[in-house]
Amino acid sequence: MKINNTSAASASSSNKVMGGFGRGVVWRWMAALIVGSLAACSSVPPTGSTPAPVASSADEVPLPPIQRQGSRWLPVRWAALPGWGLDSLHEVWGAWARGCERPAPMHAALCAEMRPLTMAGTAEQQAWIESRFQPYRVVEPDGTTAQGLITGYYEPIMAASRQPTFIHRTPLYAPPPGLPAGQPWYSRQEIDTLPAAQAALRGRVIAWLADPIDALILQIQGSGRLQFREPDGSIRTVRVAFAAHNGHPYQSVGKWLLDQRAIREASWDGIKAWAANNPGRLNEMLWSNPRTVFFKEVQLTELDARFGPRGAQGVPLTPGRSIAVDPLSIPYGTPVWIASRGVVYNQQRLVMAQDTGGAIVGAVRADLFTGWGGWGDAPYQLASRLKQPLQMWVLWPR
Repeated sequence: MKINNTSAASASSSNKVMGGFGRGVVWRWMAALIVGSLAACSSVPPTGSTPAPVASSADEVPLPPIQRQGSRWLPVRWAALPGWGLDSLHEVWGAWARGCERPAPMHAALCAEMRPLTMAGTAEQQAWIESRFQPYRVVEPDGTTAQGLITGYYEPIMAASRQPTFIHRTPLYAPPPGLPAGQPWYSRQEIDTLPAAQAALRGRVIAWLADPIDALILQIQGSGRLQFREPDGSIRTVRVAFAAHNGHPYQSVGKWLLDQRAIREASWDGIKAWAANNPGRLNEMLWSNPRTVFFKEVQLTELDARFGPRGAQGVPLTPGRSIAVDPLSIPYGTPVWIASRGVVYNQQRLVMAQDTGGAIVGAVRADLFTGWGGWGDAPYQLASRLKQPLQMWVLWPR
């Protein structure tokens, strides 16, 4: 989930990558990036509703809408989906098949049919989808339209140490014994300063990082890969996943800096640059977010390394094809057609709702899992910059 963002691939219930600077869940940030993301928390775009109809009469079909707690679904024709028929469906079929490991009740019966089509051509796959599913435009619960938002999150890869060193001085903790469920524990500042909090976490360090901002990014994303150098010089990679959090609300450090006019844009690059120029205020910035995420180490097999962490649905995330959603709007395991045009991301494609995040709230809201990588790699770049208008259509079994 995406913990603070976007996404709970991560899972924490508070954070996903920069897309929700401010994704997993308590599941994978909360499952707030960013899975959830920096841009999503730095500012919120206008989302004013308008009573204008969502579909033209040519798009409408004689079926009743579906009302959910967080959204309303309006039935439309396939022709109403922009770009439908142009997507390479084989790219999403693997993500769909993995979702069938833990299918939603309404989708379970169709999993036996879709699996044999894994090696089929796009035309055959599309024909099957059209025969078994009805598309619905996702709008606000009252039926009005609103500007949707898509952000991104990723799984960071970071160098780490098993023991504290002169360089590696920032700890990542496993949950302390007796952590109260649903109640605030020590805040981030108290964990760093109070002897009682530090005593409760004694022996719970699972890794040490060199940069406290990297540790914050990892907590916002909800999961990550840590690379340890073994005594023989080899590199061993493990995955850490969301295990719990300290019960405090997530607060975006990017927004904190923006409110003080310390930076002009809430990007991780900008935040790191500010921290480098203001070392005496680093803790003040970090402590503005009272939430701390605790991790657990997860075995990373060769097969696991080919996919992302497990999202809120409980299945591995697929880069570019898994999204975090608000489960009150869209159930996990649902195929979703998304359309977004912008400088950073220009796509009309089928994705799977497989994760959530603390900042992923609303009817038309998605956090795209972009993959895994290090600082500056393509998955990070896309996740940190993605923040665009979005339209969504769910595909629901007939």
